[in-house]
Amino acid sequence: MEHLERCAWFLRGTLVRAAVRRHLPWVLVAAMLVGSALKELSPLPESYLSNKRNVLNVYFVKLAWAWTVCLLLPFIALTNYHLTGKTSLVLRRLSTLLVGTAIWYMCTALFSNIEHYTGSCYQSPALEGIRQEHRTKQQCHREGGFWYGFDISGHSFLLTFCALMIVEEMAVLHEVKTDRSHHLHVAITTLVVALGFLTFIWVWMFLCTAVYFHDLIQKVFGTMFGLLGWYGTYGYWYLKSFSPGLPPQSSSLTLKQDTYKK
Repeated sequence: MEHLERCAWFLRGTLVRAAVRRHLPWVLVAAMLVGSALKELSPLPESYLSNKRNVLNVYFVKLAWAWTVCLLLPFIALTNYHLTGKTSLVLRRLSTLLVGTAIWYMCTALFSNIEHYTGSCYQSPALEGIRQEHRTKQQCHREGGFWYGFDISGHSFLLTFCALMIVEEMAVLHEVKTDRSHHLHVAITTLVVALGFLTFIWVWMFLCTAVYFHDLIQKVFGTMFGLLGWYGTYGYWYLKSFSPGLPPQSSSLTLKQDTYKK
């Protein structure tokens, strides 16, 4: 438990800071641009992380939204109920996960449709020999072809959105004070450590995506959609009364408005 406490203390001192919430979007944009430039100008040699079958990609990134929801759901429920004691407010705040799910679903569906309507089936990855008879990506792959269209980076979108959403929700820790001997303290501490490490995985894999995968413009669009999903909710809609609202904090609305004005 002592090691868990130390990890939670470190994460509280890093991810929970207002400066992190303010600067992380710009850090992600810079990482995407620098990583993309490195990929184009001086490609790194292939490594374990450049293989799409690496453990982090298969078991974490491919399930990024599921991991994020599974950890944020109990975290939001426990911290918000501890601070307010109101079930209605907790349910209202949990609706942020429904909003996030809708954003995830609509964006991934949009990306898939864009790739479909801008793509064609080729005989090889070298884009040789168009197979006119195969009109869909699924049919193309089933027949051994290679589908090429405008493939907006779903990884850039989702990892950006998930990392920023977790950091926003963890801001509630400024207000959470629990008895160290209480089981609630253990539960929240465990969730803080899990969410913290998950955030570091998302940021790290975002950088790997920038360095190893997709064209620059595909990553720009993916990151932009992630930023729009985050800012449209936490930076705009959640400031309104008819919304899931922000995590409960002292003067949270004023602080948030000041943060986004800077």
